Amino acid sequence: MAEAERIIGTPDSAGADESAASDDGTAAPEEQPKGRRRIVALLVVAVLAYLLDLGSKMLVVAKLEGREAIPLIGDLLRLDAIRNPGAAFGMGEAFTIVFTCIAAVVIIVIVRLARKLYSLPWAIALGLLLGGALGNLTDRIFRSPGVFEGAVVDFIAPANFAVFNLADSAIVCGGILIVFLSFRGVDPDGTVHKD
Repeated sequence: MAEAERIIGTPDSAGADESAASDDGTAAPEEQPKGRRRIVALLVVAVLAYLLDLGSKMLVVAKLEGREAIPLIGDLLRLDAIRNPGAAFGMGEAFTIVFTCIAAVVIIVIVRLARKLYSLPWAIALGLLLGGALGNLTDRIFRSPGVFEGAVVDFIAPANFAVFNLADSAIVCGGILIVFLSFRGVDPDGTVHKD
């Protein structure tokens, strides 16, 4: 009977397992690394996204800014360096400081949410958002015309679309992944809701 309860996981046996695992006040050994791995995954994705964005912008400023656009795929895709003081699609140029504050808030929210992070897909999504937000925030803080008013370096120019950068791509991919996970019912803490 005890073996059947252990396999099925009745409430009494589950409670006994949990109390045995937490008698000394620590979580079960398999729970601690799981949480750390997800935070590490978030940080690795964020750092990679940030460094790719920063490196690409440094290269674009050094080699492409002030020159004619470089066609990559005929007229479909070009590299064209521009400075964007606004948000996506060049909107809101007068609100650069507002976008700077929004990026800072997003970073703070992601850092706070990371404490409850046990889902690898969420870690990847939040890492993309964090890396992209840090990339564009770096431009807004350190690029001309001044602190918190800097223009973001954009350079990927598809035909009939706005010019963007790798930080923007990371933010969009992270956002799409979050929407997908939300529709699938996956929470950042790893729980899955089946509706």
